[in-house]
Amino acid sequence: MENIFCHPGIAKIPYGGDYNPEQWPEEIWKEDMRLFKLAGIDCVTLNVFSWAALQPDEDTYCFDKLDQIMEMAQKNGLWVILATSTAAHPAWMARKYPEVLRTEFSGIRRKFGGRHNSCPNSKIFRKYSRRLAEKLAERYGHYENLIAWHVSNEYGGECYCENCERAFRAWLKEKYKTLEELNRAWNTSFWGHTFYDWEEIVAPNMQSEHFAEERTMFQGISLDYRRFSSDSMLANYRAEYEAIKAVTPDIPVTTNLMGFYKLLDYQKWAKYMDFISWDNYPDNETPAARIAMNHDLMRGLKNGQPFALMEQTPSVTNWLSYNALKRPGVMRLLSYQAVAHGADSVLFFQMRRTIGACEKYHGAVIDHAGHEHTRVFREIQALGEELKKLGSQTMGGRTPAKAAIIFDWDNWWALEYSAGPSCDLRYLDEVERYYTAFYEQNIPVDLISVEDSLDSYQLVVAPILYMVKTGYEQALYRYAEAGGTLVVTFFSGITEEHDLVVTGGYPGRLRELLGIWVEESDALPQGAQNGFTWRGKHYPAELLCDILHLEGARGEAVYEADFYAGSPALSCNSFGKGNAWYVATRSSQEFYHDLIRCISREIGLEEIWTPIAGVEICERCNETGRYLFFLNHTNEETEITMEDRGKCLLDGCWYDRGDKVLLPGKDVLLYFCEKR
Repeated sequence: MENIFCHPGIAKIPYGGDYNPEQWPEEIWKEDMRLFKLAGIDCVTLNVFSWAALQPDEDTYCFDKLDQIMEMAQKNGLWVILATSTAAHPAWMARKYPEVLRTEFSGIRRKFGGRHNSCPNSKIFRKYSRRLAEKLAERYGHYENLIAWHVSNEYGGECYCENCERAFRAWLKEKYKTLEELNRAWNTSFWGHTFYDWEEIVAPNMQSEHFAEERTMFQGISLDYRRFSSDSMLANYRAEYEAIKAVTPDIPVTTNLMGFYKLLDYQKWAKYMDFISWDNYPDNETPAARIAMNHDLMRGLKNGQPFALMEQTPSVTNWLSYNALKRPGVMRLLSYQAVAHGADSVLFFQMRRTIGACEKYHGAVIDHAGHEHTRVFREIQALGEELKKLGSQTMGGRTPAKAAIIFDWDNWWALEYSAGPSCDLRYLDEVERYYTAFYEQNIPVDLISVEDSLDSYQLVVAPILYMVKTGYEQALYRYAEAGGTLVVTFFSGITEEHDLVVTGGYPGRLRELLGIWVEESDALPQGAQNGFTWRGKHYPAELLCDILHLEGARGEAVYEADFYAGSPALSCNSFGKGNAWYVATRSSQEFYHDLIRCISREIGLEEIWTPIAGVEICERCNETGRYLFFLNHTNEETEITMEDRGKCLLDGCWYDRGDKVLLPGKDVLLYFCEKR
């Protein structure tokens, strides 16, 4: 069966995670191997934070202990994902070359400490991180149990030092070519900001353009710096990637992402990753739909390709204000939820609980007790047995989505840097409301970028498409003209890619497609509401109310109050063979549910299973058939009426259409049925 690791020996979902034997005396290692076998663990991620041990000074490398660890893993039949250790530079480097240290948004220069404290534009850091990656590839690339390279760890943060300021100017020269074009794109005639020399440009932070982290006086400058910062870290990743690939071209390379992490444009990063991997750390109160949305974002980064669940906690995190335990069954439930949405691995942080520093109370497969007689270990062991039984059946499976949500990092950055119209306007809030509407109705949905094709989708939603990059409107026009159904929301079509307003009336380049003209937008404070009625049902209008005029579109609902009572709150424009809807305000989750349900029924967009309250139902398909996942997120037993004949993958029982199955709370049913 196809797998993301491209390794012919992998016949099941890899199971295990981050292992740090270098933190323990060698007599512990043998016991770890016994416990791993007992738990069904067959894969370890090694060497994540070992740079200081591997390179004690500028000229010395010491691989003796890692040699022992790699030999032990191979001898005990463990697959290895080998990290490059470059997420935390050694103390000697900071002491000898202080230019490797970051400068904070406040302008304060860091000292050695923590992690992710390396300037992404430090030539010293780039030199030594690339060299270490190359040496690791040369030394360990021949191991047959090495299934992937793991570059750095959870890239994040930003730097505002002199290195970055110089690199920013070079980045701008490459992008804009001339100062005249830069001044135009940034609208520097405002507040007398015209630049006459590249050296006059400084990093936008609290020392210059900002009066708060997300509040900037020059959106164009701050937006470009965020793009530059993401590109700078990507350049570090790519340097290590290229060093590794030059030595081991056939071993895939990845780095672990963090879901909706704002500071890095993962859609751009994905182009340089052989497969996507990510770390899933919800708290106990995180809605199941939000967790699912993160998984679907990761799956969408490489056009629906399966991804690796690189980290999750077996039981408890350590960085929340209140670090509650995962209740019995939840670790298993969330593991299968990841698989249901496209994961081809189930990996944890960490294998053995460390005894010191900030993660000593973070959950682990092997607790401080040091033995197998714990609730968490028993759950890990039981899941290990199930994954052996499951084998490779679901691996390589794709999600057959016919609906998509457009998500764009540039749009996210620009929208939330915008000075107005409301401090409560948050991009992810609106994306999640639409995602949840699909999720509740068991309609698979992809999260796609503005570079992805729309051709395979019946329904596409663009929540707050504030920024419409040059040419993207043409893709949306073509999509609707060919018969697609598009839903666009309030405060869309406002700017182009430099965050300059498109004049001539909102929604700018989307005006003809949507058949409307938005004259004004009313920002409602928290607690204030307008309202509208659609198809016989009343809904609230909150946050922002676009006041619009119809220019060919038909009004579907109107505001009921204030001076704009009677003006459209919802419209639909027939365009070519398709339709373009405009939702002019934020409403309730009930409205989004009803809107997606009604549109889906009208265009024949099918759910994969009749919705069951509290039960998430997902589908993955490969050449062998359909794999359905029933995930009961409630604490109560739920009855499922089978709609297709199939077999339960975990107990081998067959069910006919109409059979009743009882699914206990926090339990999972994995179901195979032939393709329709």
